Amino acid sequence: MTDLTRTVGVTGSTGALGGLVTAQLAGADFRLDLRLLVRDASRAPDVDCDVRECTYADHAASLEALRGVETLLMVSAAEAVDRREQHRTFVRAAADAGVRHLVYTSFAGADPEATFTLGRDHHDAETAIREAAAETGMGFTFLRDNFYVDVLPLFADEAGVIRGPAGEGRVAAVARADVADVAAAVLRDPAAHAGATYVLTGPEALTMTEVAARAGAVLGRELRFEDEGVEQAYASRRAAYDAEDWQLDAWVSTYTAIADGSCARVTDDVRRVTGHDARTLEQALA
Repeated sequence: MTDLTRTVGVTGSTGALGGLVTAQLAGADFRLDLRLLVRDASRAPDVDCDVRECTYADHAASLEALRGVETLLMVSAAEAVDRREQHRTFVRAAADAGVRHLVYTSFAGADPEATFTLGRDHHDAETAIREAAAETGMGFTFLRDNFYVDVLPLFADEAGVIRGPAGEGRVAAVARADVADVAAAVLRDPAAHAGATYVLTGPEALTMTEVAARAGAVLGRELRFEDEGVEQAYASRRAAYDAEDWQLDAWVSTYTAIADGSCARVTDDVRRVTGHDARTLEQALA
């Protein structure tokens, strides 16, 4: 089997990012066997490819679904208290199944001490992948995405107010479409990206005040940002939602990671991999 007849597995195809990658690969102009790994086959995109059911937490089902997959896109699991365990179980299944190259959607601030608490989960997943690679020889590529610029406006309440302790910090938020473009490029030619870590950002770092104003102009809706103190942010979310502490930490630290500059770095990695500039906020929302 040559590189032009690889079986490529894609997880998360029922979601926004995985769906974009699936659409690109399903219409590819090269020989490629596409396999979608989903929790519910009835929700899989309507494309001509192999569909297998599994969940990250089920090693046996994942192992069976992954047999024969050579290159795998692992979109990080949904936020959950046991997400680290889910990730590690699925990575183990990929290694046991003989996956040759794993592409993982991580976070731009992935670190065991990341301000954004879920960035710590991503670091743990990267560690698990590196461990599996050292044991089996599996290749890997990490796509460390910044926050998604097309998601930030969704933080607004019914009155159009985005509230959080971000202060005047800046965020180099990236368009999901750009992440999908990078992922598709890596999946097409994994050997060229073996061992690489790409930090995927937009073309500029914006304050949340700027994000709200510019997003509102595109969406035809008045949006504004209102800074909160950290304790105020916890209190407002605790009153509005029946959420566990880990989830509250994740929500609030989204803003504190912007406030402390953790998300301000701008890179040209989107251009380096895809050959096109990263989309602006306006282009991402258009």
